[in-house]
Amino acid sequence: MRRDALPFYRVMAYTTGVVLLLLCVAMFVRYGPADDATMSRTVSPIHGWLYVIYLIATGLLVHQRGWKASWAVLVALAGTVPFASFFAERFVVRKARETERVR
Repeated sequence: MRRDALPFYRVMAYTTGVVLLLLCVAMFVRYGPADDATMSRTVSPIHGWLYVIYLIATGLLVHQRGWKASWAVLVALAGTVPFASFFAERFVVRKARETERVR
């Protein structure tokens, strides 16, 4: 019996979204009036690795559900735009639950 990829995707979508917002704050601190790169140096690699894990979670979910590759690209891109991963997560969960009812 295979594990459902949806919970893993949901956790990664929220985590990536929160860290992306934190990265936006870090970029403001780095290039804004404070001109301090300390926060950016810490948050940037964390976001990079979390985004890679988010891509893996997206790939697993799309593969498991049998969705089109274009869905995977759109969902993956949602992790690069602040707040978009939260909206994409809600959309993906709704779509996943609808397809479960059909099957």
